[in-house]
Amino acid sequence: MTEQEKFMKEAIRQAKKAYLLEEVPIGCVIVHEGKIIARGYNRRNTDRNTLSHAELIAIRKAAKKLGDWRLEECTMYVTLEPCQMCSGAMMQARLTEAVIGCMNPKAGCAGSVLNILEMDGFNHKVQVTRGVLEEECSQMMSQFFRELREKKKAARSSLKQNPAHFNDNSPEYA
Repeated sequence: MTEQEKFMKEAIRQAKKAYLLEEVPIGCVIVHEGKIIARGYNRRNTDRNTLSHAELIAIRKAAKKLGDWRLEECTMYVTLEPCQMCSGAMMQARLTEAVIGCMNPKAGCAGSVLNILEMDGFNHKVQVTRGVLEEECSQMMSQFFRELREKKKAARSSLKQNPAHFNDNSPEYA
């Protein structure tokens, strides 16, 4: 197992924590001088906070650990390609490198929709490595969304079979 795979396994471990909370299973770790200094996993629904992405949680923890907002000489390992918000935060934190498990063709900003991390014109670029343990990361995402669709389908079916539970006159629908 390579060092990149070892640290991506740790990011996957974080993603599984999100999965158990029924959050989109995204996890990450930040490594400095060969050691994990911060961990994060998705908590948007749990925290009811748009900003509770795995990457932002880990960046906050890493900055606290190092006592500096600059995370130079740090590498983030993340299971899913970061969104525009997280990619921007990664650049602002001056991360040296991002190692990505699987890509996100609908919202990824490290090469799929945009490539903010390596875009010319900014004062900093984050080196990107893609596809580390890609299959494992991708399967976890696919399984999560398959289960979510099944739960939604079961809920709709239950509602159709027992419409008495849905009452337009109840206070919650007023």
